[in-house]
Amino acid sequence: MKRADFRFLDRQRVRWAEVDLQRIVFNGHYLMYFDTAVAGWWRAMALPYAPTMHTVAGDFYVRKATLEYEASAHYDEVIHTGVRCQRIGRSSMVLAAATFRDEQLLVHGELVYVFADPATQTSRPVPDVLRQWFEGYEAGADMLALQTGGWAALGTDIAPLRQAVFVGEQQLPEALVHDAADDDAVHVVARNRLGLAVGSGRLLQPEPGVGQVGRLATLAALRGAGIGRRVLDALVEAAHGRGDREVMLQARASATDFYRAAGFLADGASFEEAGHAHVTMRRRL
Repeated sequence: MKRADFRFLDRQRVRWAEVDLQRIVFNGHYLMYFDTAVAGWWRAMALPYAPTMHTVAGDFYVRKATLEYEASAHYDEVIHTGVRCQRIGRSSMVLAAATFRDEQLLVHGELVYVFADPATQTSRPVPDVLRQWFEGYEAGADMLALQTGGWAALGTDIAPLRQAVFVGEQQLPEALVHDAADDDAVHVVARNRLGLAVGSGRLLQPEPGVGQVGRLATLAALRGAGIGRRVLDALVEAAHGRGDREVMLQARASATDFYRAAGFLADGASFEEAGHAHVTMRRRL
């Protein structure tokens, strides 16, 4: 088993509390590493776990977990845990998992899940949509579909996502769900394979040649899976395509690293808006 065998790898760092009296990671913690990586695997497939299970009217239950130990991780080391769908039966699936230090295999094993009715916990066939989803991901398929367009075409999908992120989660005004500027803006929405809108953003043009990115939202359960960056890149590409010379945005101070990684640079001092520190950032095209 090699690190390259896994499309998904979860980066982790060994904490002090995970090391035992032998000065190595206590054996039981590798199951926690595996479980943490499984959650990341679901995010990488753009599948928010709880809503997805509600949609397919079932849930996965662990039936068996096995581990084999080859070597030990130590305090403060960076490790990567890979997860992949190894096979799918009628009502079960087997996930292979392995933890690596660089290219060295430390621990590997299998997690066997059974798909079942949550009320009775009796097994049910794995839904075809999930079977195809898992197989597609492991084959390298794109888990997102991005669409660029106007509010009339995309607003029905975008509004509930903004409501959940801006109003429900961040306690911001309802006006952020939809305003007059939306009608003339360029919008991008990212949907997963169930058609659920999991990311969105808009592009304005406050002056000729200048694009302004705003209303960037990603479903909370899927943050860290690169969805926001995909939407941002699509908005920048839309600005470039219409001939803008630069793109600007007003970023929360806590999000400046995200935008800096996408080529944006801070311009001017920070300011407060809606109770949060913001920074104007720009990117030349």
